Amino acid sequence: MFKKILIANRGEIACRIIRTAQRLGVKCVAVYSEADAEARHVSLADEAYCIGPAAAKDSYLRADKILETAKQCGAEAVHPGYGFLSENADFAEACAKSGLVFIGPPPAAIRAMGSKSAAKDIMGKAGVPLVPGYHGDAQDASLLKKEAGKIGYPVLIKASAGGGGKGMRIVAKAADFSDALASCQRESRASFGDERVLLEKYLTRPRHIEIQVFADTRGDALHLFERDCSVQRRHQKVLEEAPAPGMSQARRNSMGEAAVAAARAIGYVGAGTVEFIAEPGEGKNAGTFYFMEMNTRLQVEHPVTEMITGLDLVEWQLRVACGEPLPRTQDELTISGHALEARVYAEDPAKDFLPSTGRITHLSTPAESRHVRMDSGVRAGDAISPYYDPMIAKLIVWDADRPAALARMRAALEQFQVVGVSTNTEFLARLVACEAFATADLDTGLIERHRAELLPEPPVAGDAVLALAALAELLAIERRARERAAGSGDPCSPWGSCDGWRLNQDNHHILVFRQGAREHAVTAHYRPGRYELELPGGRHSLTGAWQADGSLTARLEDAVLQANVVMSGAMLDVFFRGTRYRLELHDPALHEIATDAHGGSLAAPMPGKIIAVLTRNGAKVEKGTPLIILEAMKMEHTIIAPGRGTVKDINYKVGEQVAEGAELLGFDLEN
Repeated sequence: MFKKILIANRGEIACRIIRTAQRLGVKCVAVYSEADAEARHVSLADEAYCIGPAAAKDSYLRADKILETAKQCGAEAVHPGYGFLSENADFAEACAKSGLVFIGPPPAAIRAMGSKSAAKDIMGKAGVPLVPGYHGDAQDASLLKKEAGKIGYPVLIKASAGGGGKGMRIVAKAADFSDALASCQRESRASFGDERVLLEKYLTRPRHIEIQVFADTRGDALHLFERDCSVQRRHQKVLEEAPAPGMSQARRNSMGEAAVAAARAIGYVGAGTVEFIAEPGEGKNAGTFYFMEMNTRLQVEHPVTEMITGLDLVEWQLRVACGEPLPRTQDELTISGHALEARVYAEDPAKDFLPSTGRITHLSTPAESRHVRMDSGVRAGDAISPYYDPMIAKLIVWDADRPAALARMRAALEQFQVVGVSTNTEFLARLVACEAFATADLDTGLIERHRAELLPEPPVAGDAVLALAALAELLAIERRARERAAGSGDPCSPWGSCDGWRLNQDNHHILVFRQGAREHAVTAHYRPGRYELELPGGRHSLTGAWQADGSLTARLEDAVLQANVVMSGAMLDVFFRGTRYRLELHDPALHEIATDAHGGSLAAPMPGKIIAVLTRNGAKVEKGTPLIILEAMKMEHTIIAPGRGTVKDINYKVGEQVAEGAELLGFDLEN
């Protein structure tokens, strides 16, 4: 076994590798960018070294700096994790030239699968079924459009060097092809430095099923069963599970054998995943599956495979890289129970899943057990920056069967609380609970098909939530009053009072809570040993207190309410019955909002880079007209006209960086 390895990655996967390596007695070296100086993976490692500025191209993608660090610290091997340099054949080759073991496949295998076009050719020769499409080297736009017509719409444009859902566009008709191609090429060039694409027939209701494969240096290869990754948004996986619901043993064997054949065809070594598109289980094509791509690295969703097999795949990686044989044979592998993984992201589902940046001021997660696992690279106080993937954690659950695992996941998501950034936890909870997912009616279009159910209007704070928020603020008022009194020379002074005393009136406080554009007024009257609240639903008696675990318990008339309330300045985040309510305590005497009904500005929804300006000063445009394309976290976001009007004062040029909330341009709306 290695004595010391360098982990050429960050975040959750770096922490995951460290956990296993240190358990095996292997010293771990972390590398980090200037933005990650206080990151969790840095604190967990035995050694850590800064390798450059925040941008990945200046740090985590600098192979020379990583190799130099590995040599200086005496590391014997490099683990690339996933993303960054994990599927870079030149980096794997450079490791070998530097006398370092690359904990991954041989460079030739990476190259073979690095081009989706070349991969299709290899798999076709190996007898692995392929989706009809165009995988040629000729990339003329008119040729590609003609090939799309031959395949038949809808077609999928995919970055040849892509991965992670980036550089992909679904095109429903020929008229949309050229614009979709240009957008796909831009995103591919930005993400992978390569704008080549391939075309495939787009299957309308496919299952996305992948097979975990492993091979050693002695020529042995096997599979560790399948994962269903059908639930996606923007071609990125949201929920993964193992085993795949409804998978027959015959189909499992067929797909497993095809995956192992794919690995053998390229002389694979280590952990890899062969991804397939599978037809639904009904009709003439029932049971048909097609090769999609092979990821020559450890996958984000590998924990669900670990949970159903009881194995540690990172340990397998380390042992195989040391030249050891595969720890098990195919016949020794079995499936136990069912596992689910939910990717908790800092993003706003209500804003088309835009990443959310900021500092995590509060983080509370479910307790880990044999049923619940948390893989995370962040802690409370950490910042989600625009430079890297906004994943907060992977939440993994296991139980004896799928219904029990679903119940575990629903309960765990309700316990996941984040303040400081927007998250997708409530969306995930609705997704797990929706009938289509619960009954395993799965395909890659599930989210879009059930969008109205999964992305409803935000719930309005009712009397119970407003009572909890009011109680939290009233208790804070009492605490501040006690602190003032204790710090004064006259503890009995009426200025230390907190009971809302007023001349010729009863004692009360008027609390105004804002929730988006809504305002909720709550009047709290002081009564002996309790409060009497005037709520939108009527008058109610209220008592309550903070508990030792930090939760807030209230009695509203005869109902006992319990919630977590996180207070930060005027902001209150109320986590109640699985839903987060974000309220702002508003003082009407101190705040006035000016509005201009005839104009305004269009602001950047998040930090990013301007990659296209599609309009000009003075241009008259219709509602929905694309104005500016912003690239953030390697994804394109189009800023559109909010209505019919005139563009004015374009403030940024192509290539410029903008901060969240920056005024991109001015806009005069027509009446």
